[in-house]
Amino acid sequence: DVSVTLTAVPRNYDPALHPFEVPREYTRALNAAKLERVFAKPFLSSLDGHRDGVNCMAKHPKSLSTVLSGACDGEVKIWNLPKRQCIRTIQAHEGFVRGMCARFCGTSFFTVGDDKTVKQWKMESPEYGEEEEPIHTILGKTVYTGIDHHWKDAVFATCGQQVDIWDEQRTSPMCSLTWGFDSISSVKFNPIETYLLGSCASDRNIVLYDMRKSTPLKKVILNMRTNTLCWNPMEAYVFTAANEDYNLYTFDMRYLESPMRVHMDHVSAVLDVDYSPTGKEFVSASFDKSIRIFPVDKGHSREVYHTKRMQHVITVKWTADSKYILCGSDEMNIRLWKANASEKLGVLAPREKAAMNYNQKLKEKFQYHPKIRRIAQHRHLPKSIFCQIKEQRIMREARRRKELNRRKHSKPGSVPVVSERRKHIVAVVK
Repeated sequence: DVSVTLTAVPRNYDPALHPFEVPREYTRALNAAKLERVFAKPFLSSLDGHRDGVNCMAKHPKSLSTVLSGACDGEVKIWNLPKRQCIRTIQAHEGFVRGMCARFCGTSFFTVGDDKTVKQWKMESPEYGEEEEPIHTILGKTVYTGIDHHWKDAVFATCGQQVDIWDEQRTSPMCSLTWGFDSISSVKFNPIETYLLGSCASDRNIVLYDMRKSTPLKKVILNMRTNTLCWNPMEAYVFTAANEDYNLYTFDMRYLESPMRVHMDHVSAVLDVDYSPTGKEFVSASFDKSIRIFPVDKGHSREVYHTKRMQHVITVKWTADSKYILCGSDEMNIRLWKANASEKLGVLAPREKAAMNYNQKLKEKFQYHPKIRRIAQHRHLPKSIFCQIKEQRIMREARRRKELNRRKHSKPGSVPVVSERRKHIVAVVK
């Protein structure tokens, strides 16, 4: 009988019996916060082998251990992550590999390059004696700058002068979507509402399309150009855009008038963004030679990763088990990081697990206490980033002061108060 085996543990909640419970917990929380910083060693390894800057990466949809990367010299490499080795190298294009994506079933992948071609390749290595050749090659009229595959159907989209939607069996696009005349830098399918696409153009637009109606839905124009966007894999309407003005913007596509959140921390243009599979966080790569991890609902990053050798980070991916982050940068390396800097890798004993959970709860309980907060938030930054952050803080303060003075000395209501979220939006066109 279960009721016999489970004995009730008596607990007396009278504070007189536990007079120092909170001070004791506070000391433990302080130690937990310090230990977290002591064990924060996020960098795991670097995958080297490329002979030019890494320009794009793609995840394998079915295999956690496989990742694909494309470089600026047209070379595509397939990596085995547990062994940290390159399994296979393909000379895919003349010039840059501009974009790549894997098919949802994981049997093949697509690449686009500066040589105006779209190529489909087998995921498996060729048999002994077989040539390394693409399954299909489509020769286009213009340079393609990005590609993404539909999450369920045999359909993919490319972008360049316009957004083209292709059937895998045909050599001409099913439909071409365009709104404006500028080149489009990236296109992404929504993982949940799979017929929706988002694209970023160099005339500062983010345009949303519906594949079923084969027309653009609406666009939002920002102050500066958006480099790429990423859809939240858990919330169908939410996407985050990486902008040239050092910020990231999280939008709800139903209300584009103002972003849900402005994420500010980078000190240079943000070049790439990728969501964690939980949808709770995303990682961004920047020209300032660092990558940052942002919680979706916070304006500032919880983590910043950098190394002395890492140059401008062009591309970043969060692995599908939510544990690791991969980033590709200018100086030909792909780096593997832990998503949680102080996490212990490997098998945890039950007592270790219990202690970890207890420490986590303690840190949450005392997170707003000044000492603990200071320790938990401290990050060592490279001198260049540190100085730029300081400089930008001064500039922001000056702008704020100027606006306040202007408001103070002009007719009431003539200088309206514009919220930080609306400041960066120029217009929304339906």
